[in-house]
Order: sequence, then C-alpha cells, then structure tokens
Amino acid sequence: MSKKTKIALILITSTLCFGLVYVFTYVPPIPKEHGILDTTLFLGKGEKQPLIVAFGGGGGGNDWSRDYVKVKRDSLNNKGYALLAIGYFNSNGAPSSLDRISLDAIRDSILSIAKNPKIDKSRIILMGGSRGGELALNLASRYNDFTGVIAMSAPNVSFPALTWSSNTSAWSYKNKEVPYVPATLKTISPALTGDHYTAFSMMLEDKEAVKKAEIEVENINGSILLISGIKDNQWPATEMSDQIVKRLQQNNFKHYYSHIKLNGGHIAPLEHFNLVYDYLDKNFQKE
Repeated sequence: MSKKTKIALILITSTLCFGLVYVFTYVPPIPKEHGILDTTLFLGKGEKQPLIVAFGGGGGGNDWSRDYVKVKRDSLNNKGYALLAIGYFNSNGAPSSLDRISLDAIRDSILSIAKNPKIDKSRIILMGGSRGGELALNLASRYNDFTGVIAMSAPNVSFPALTWSSNTSAWSYKNKEVPYVPATLKTISPALTGDHYTAFSMMLEDKEAVKKAEIEVENINGSILLISGIKDNQWPATEMSDQIVKRLQQNNFKHYYSHIKLNGGHIAPLEHFNLVYDYLDKNFQKE
C-alpha cells in the first residue's frame, strides 16, 4: 500500500468517525414553535360532556380532525362525549418535528379548553395510538387532571425524538427532557431499511435505559385501557403493554385497567373501536 493510499484511508476513516460523533452528539435548537398546538374541539350534545382528548401517532398532523376518522368522531359525539383533537407536531403552527414536545403546554391547553361550559372537566380521558399513546401515558402519569387513558399500540417507555439525529427526547416536562431509551449505532441499519420493529427491539435491549425511561403509569389518576395487535410490525406493542400491566400489578394500582390483545397489526385497535366504546360505557357513564 502506497503512502498516498494510507493517507487517503486515514482521512476517510477520520471523516467517518467525525461524522458519527457529530450525528450522535448534535442537539438541534428548540424550535420557535415550541409549545404551540393545533387544536380542534368537536362538541356532542347535552351538558356535562366527558372530554376525550385524542392524539395521532408518529406521522404527525392532527389525525382526529381528519375525514378518515369522522365516523368514529361523530359516534363519540352522538354518545354524548366531546372530542378534542390535538396536533402536537407537523400540524398547523405546531413544531415540525416530534422533538421535546412540551407536556406542560399540552396539559395547559387541555385544561383551558375544558373550561367550556358544555364540558365536565372532572372527566377527561386521554386517547392516543403509537407515539400518541406514549404521549397520553406520559401526560396522565404526571398530572392528576386526567381520569382515564386509552393507549393503543403504545409503549411502556419514552423513545427518542423523530429527528435525523434522534438524540433528544420526544418529550419535555418542566423544561427538562423526559428520560428516553436511546437509539444506538446498531439501530441505524434496520431503521434505514424500514425495519422499525427490529430497531425498536434493539433499543429495548438496553435494560438500564429502559428502567430509567419507563413511564410511571402507577401514578395515573384513573382507569386505563390498553389495546395492542400481536402481529404489530412497527414495534413490540403487545410485549410493551404487558410491561405496563406488570408495573401496575407490582404497584397495586387501584383503578380499573385492561390489556386487550388483538390478532392484528399496528392499526388493529382502530379496526376494533367497539372496545373503546365498551370501555367508555363501563367507566364514564354519562350523567
């Protein structure tokens, strides 16, 4: 090997190493839209309506204000529930990325909207799927304003931001990052090929990080419904929901909880929405 070739290889290796260090240490600035939300309230009929706060998943936008869930949204309104659809990133005015989203801002916005005289602010149920389920569990475990959680295809831990560097938390609480399970170097390959299940499974192998990032679901001030598909190809949702149940059992959780396992994939919970109606009827009977 010639001297020039050796020098070239050293330069290439150094550049690659510098690039990796940069990727895994770069922290993007907090966006100017931090704390801004896209909210739409859909009121049902009658007085003292329980409020369902609905979050979409990792695709961003305000899913529950869209036409494809209109039938479900209308059915909830017809049953006497108000529905608040929240877009927390990649939605009108909200931050463009799922990165250190302010839990405090979301809670404050919900409580402000819940002052509507048609709404019973003592019955606020958080509902989300996938990353939205992660959000619902994080919120309910930190604030006692919420008396129910519907978490579909949800994790038991907090995961990183959806940014190109993925080295910040998806959530912030009191201006500090919520602890999360980091994406290590070995997850890059499956992530780039679209094998999200393998990437998330690799992340969950870090037991110490999982312990620190586990959502303290035992602090939730009300009932919990977990729904997952045993054939989920996005991440191990059923196994993670089982961990939520295990934590609730270990802490003698005093409220109702249930984990329903479906023979389906990541969106199976939405395809069996009757389970949500049953849970609401059992735990939030309208006055």
